[in-house]
Amino acid sequence: MNRISKAYLYALLSVLLWSTVATAFKLGLKELSPLYLILFASAISLLTFFLVILSQGKLCELFTVSWSGLGKSALFGLLNPFGYYLILFQAYSLLPAQVAQPLNMIWPVTLALLSAPLLKQKITIRNIIAILISFVGVIFISSQGSISGIANTNLTGALLALGSSIVWALFWILSVLDKRNEIFKLFWNFVFGFSYLLIAAFLFTDFQFPDLRSFPPAIYIGLFELGITYILWMKAMQLSDNNAKTGTLIFLSPFLSLVFIHFILGETIYFTTFVGLAFIVSGISVQQKRDKKDYL
Repeated sequence: MNRISKAYLYALLSVLLWSTVATAFKLGLKELSPLYLILFASAISLLTFFLVILSQGKLCELFTVSWSGLGKSALFGLLNPFGYYLILFQAYSLLPAQVAQPLNMIWPVTLALLSAPLLKQKITIRNIIAILISFVGVIFISSQGSISGIANTNLTGALLALGSSIVWALFWILSVLDKRNEIFKLFWNFVFGFSYLLIAAFLFTDFQFPDLRSFPPAIYIGLFELGITYILWMKAMQLSDNNAKTGTLIFLSPFLSLVFIHFILGETIYFTTFVGLAFIVSGISVQQKRDKKDYL
């Protein structure tokens, strides 16, 4: 198998695994609160990153991190996994999976908006068009099959799902500016994020050890949302000769996700969900195209 074929294989494996996690979120939240679900999932991810670093023979290099690097990771860990997944899991606890997952997916459009003030990038006409297209998608998804469905959508859940995209976009921007080794960044980010989650669990809950039956979803999320899949995706990007082309495969994930949501969770998938997803994906696609002439 040549390098390009391997890139596509890693990318498709990532997409397939990520398409299952919305279902895993809902299953996990039946047994655990959002705080405990991300707490245990983060522990699994942290262990995964440590084992990967150990297998690469880079353990000594891991602990040469600078004080500056630790400071950055302290901030990044506050954003992700602590803030991002607490918000996202709370949204999933209030919304059907077919609503929460697409609403969270608008983060690339949010990224364009935040890049303007933080990275000094100009907002283009194309960005505005992308936002409007994605907003139409949000309306379709929120309708849950009919206009009256909008009134039945949990507003808090919808705002949390949309808000999580802001936290993720902010994390992404700051992470791009940090040029440290990716796997080392992930490890130290999760060291701090897990610490914050552990402190929150001690301060705001009675910290009872959950039933063992609740662990499989947390382990699955830790491995395939936060851990192994991210490493597979990084590998795909490293092997690819065209990251933009390979990256478009991620758009398959939300549509595949609906299959798992329907057959495992038993949710009736509304036609408006497919329409809304198509609008959101179209908006993201428009936003990602470069046009140097269209600056405001």
